[in-house]
Amino acid sequence: MDTVSSTVSVRSLLGRRSGVRLFPLARRFAFAFALIYGAICLGVYGVQRYLVFKPDRTLRALPGEYPFPVRDVDIVIPGEPGRTLHGWWVPAADPRAKVVLYLHGNDGNVSTSMDRIAPLRELGYSVFMIDYRGYGASGGGFPSEAGVYEDAQFAWDYLVHERGTDPANLFIYGHSLGGAIAIELALRHPEAAGLVVESSFTSLYDMAIREARYALLPVNLVLNQLFHSIAKVGQLKLPVLYIHGTADETVPFKMGEALYSATPFARGLVAVPAGNHENNAAVGGAGLRAEISRFVEGAVQSRGGTTLGNSAGKSQGKPRS
Repeated sequence: MDTVSSTVSVRSLLGRRSGVRLFPLARRFAFAFALIYGAICLGVYGVQRYLVFKPDRTLRALPGEYPFPVRDVDIVIPGEPGRTLHGWWVPAADPRAKVVLYLHGNDGNVSTSMDRIAPLRELGYSVFMIDYRGYGASGGGFPSEAGVYEDAQFAWDYLVHERGTDPANLFIYGHSLGGAIAIELALRHPEAAGLVVESSFTSLYDMAIREARYALLPVNLVLNQLFHSIAKVGQLKLPVLYIHGTADETVPFKMGEALYSATPFARGLVAVPAGNHENNAAVGGAGLRAEISRFVEGAVQSRGGTTLGNSAGKSQGKPRS
């Protein structure tokens, strides 16, 4: 009996000692994991702008290479000597034509956006495209959410105060990330004639959680570039048209539907059959041009002495071939 008791006591003691050894080891492991996890979160927070923005400094063409008028514009930034914001002015033949301020997405520059504005040119509108800071020939450092909002405001000021464009004839148009920028600008300028949002997302958070690489991160805590469009569209006080390709592989079509549903003054959601993130202008063809034209003419008429009310109707259209 004594031998058995001694054996049990030794085993119990060894078990306790093993537990004592394992507990600090587990704590060390947990601490190391927390340290690495925290470093990853801080890293994502710090480099986030570089994940969102993909500026391209190289212009793929020059204004004189196009078969229609394209003019360089350099906007001098107040209070920042030497820094300019570069854009292209694509004038219509009719000097009284409607004007569209076009805001491109997170990559490329004005030269890579020319195909996307083709429907606007073909409809006879004047178009002003800008490159945000860090893009194309625009000065300034690496872009940020606050910075591109400011750049869009500089472009608006140029059109209204320097070119003398009547806001009642000025439309804001944004593609992809440019759609989020356009929504913010339209919030600041409800006097604009209207807003067109193409292939844009509900928020950067909603985009991030779709990616597996961010699945284990507290995305809502590490985001500092928000572009929270879905929280803004309900406050818009001007006519809005949404355009989205049904086969968009980058921003799901359902995000366009969500923005449309949350916008009280939405005049339509144009679903482009088989359109992806980049080719709505080409795929939509005459049908897309007709929808844009109908929206522009209707928006101008509705702003002609009347105030938008809650009775503004919604419609959903598809481009006809």
